[in-house]
Amino acid sequence: MKFFIDTANLDEIREAYDLGVLDGVTTNPSLMAKEGITGEENILKHYKDICDIVDDNVSAEVIATDYANMIVEGERLAAIDDKIVVKIPMIKDGVKAIKYLTGKGIRTNCTLIFSAGQALLAAKAGASYVSPFIGRLDDVSTDGLELIEQIVHIFQTYGYGTEVLAASIRHTMHLIKCAEIGADVATCPLKVITGLLNHPLTDIGLEKFLADYAKGNK
Repeated sequence: MKFFIDTANLDEIREAYDLGVLDGVTTNPSLMAKEGITGEENILKHYKDICDIVDDNVSAEVIATDYANMIVEGERLAAIDDKIVVKIPMIKDGVKAIKYLTGKGIRTNCTLIFSAGQALLAAKAGASYVSPFIGRLDDVSTDGLELIEQIVHIFQTYGYGTEVLAASIRHTMHLIKCAEIGADVATCPLKVITGLLNHPLTDIGLEKFLADYAKGNK
């Protein structure tokens, strides 16, 4: 499973990368604004700064919702760096834009997926990734993990190369369950990735090892 970090914070991206487990980054206008990054030129520069940290897979989101402008934005974003994956919303014009950009050799991530049917359309259009938002589904009393499992099954059945990117992951058990059911990628905040480090028995065991070592070296 690939680990992506969902942030625009460069320090958090560096921390995850230095941990040795980071495969990519997803971000969006809201996360950019949270870091005080506004204005087109500043946003494009920030995407480049992110690309300079990681090895690949930086999802950069279009703002437009019509086909013509999504194409313009998508090509502009893709020109920043070969690591860019253009993030396109799951709407009718978005599916058309995915087909066009894929034909130009530009990778795409279809975002705001909430059903298997939406994921299937994006895959047929050639999306590199589909991003089902499992946490937001949980918020409305729908099983987000069940959707991941359903999409994985459909893609495996028909041999689609599109990768399932589990998004809106809220906690470590979300991430572990996504791994169990075969999601290709999980994108989440840094605290979810570092949360995998924690177990009380590890802390107890380490404390005992160090105490025993100290006793033997007095």
